[in-house]
Amino acid sequence: MLLDVKNLNVYYGAIHALQGISFHIEEGEIVSLIGANGAGKSTTLRTISGILRPRSGSVHFKGEDITTTPAEQIVRRGISHVPEGRKIFAPLTVRENLEMGAYTRDDPDEIQKSMDRVFVSFPRLKERLNQLGGTLSGGEQQMLATGRGMMSKPSLILLDEPSMGLSPILVEEIFNIIKEINSQGTSILLVEQNALMALSISNRAYVLETGRIVLEGNADDIKNNPQVKSAYLGI
Repeated sequence: MLLDVKNLNVYYGAIHALQGISFHIEEGEIVSLIGANGAGKSTTLRTISGILRPRSGSVHFKGEDITTTPAEQIVRRGISHVPEGRKIFAPLTVRENLEMGAYTRDDPDEIQKSMDRVFVSFPRLKERLNQLGGTLSGGEQQMLATGRGMMSKPSLILLDEPSMGLSPILVEEIFNIIKEINSQGTSILLVEQNALMALSISNRAYVLETGRIVLEGNADDIKNNPQVKSAYLGI
């Protein structure tokens, strides 16, 4: 098992944001977390990547307990977090943003290999290598944020709302690239408002409602569940 989250309880002050959630990811899987705004999806990712500390429960990655491991060390262990809203470094160039993603690595040849790998997935970034991040379009910024996440050579990428604010044609492009990254051996935990799109590329999914997991199963079963259809898929 690659990631094992057990009985996680997370608070924002008095607000009990995650209420004893448990789930897992196997090597090579794409797993989706779906749910309404405020359900706890982003909180889950932030807790796994060490930005938030749970009050109780545990996170194990590759068999090791990383529940209290500092965020910077979690990146070194092989987890990369692509946050909601992209959060690129606007005053830095595309190249500099990508290099920031590789800050845990020190072999220039290996870093260049990873950058070349990013350009295979995102050829547009290569064309804009010396352009400032803040001058890119929304879709290009999402590509840059995802590419930066790939630069640490992670075993697991946490993707938070990769399609937010993108046109339908770009959404399709981003999701094709997510599948391609996964096919190269990187596991993915995907948080996505576009539940139909997320389920179409996932192996399994968990449905979050107000900090609790209310449904889990393989993606096709979740997609065909009547409650999910009416609540999240608009069917």
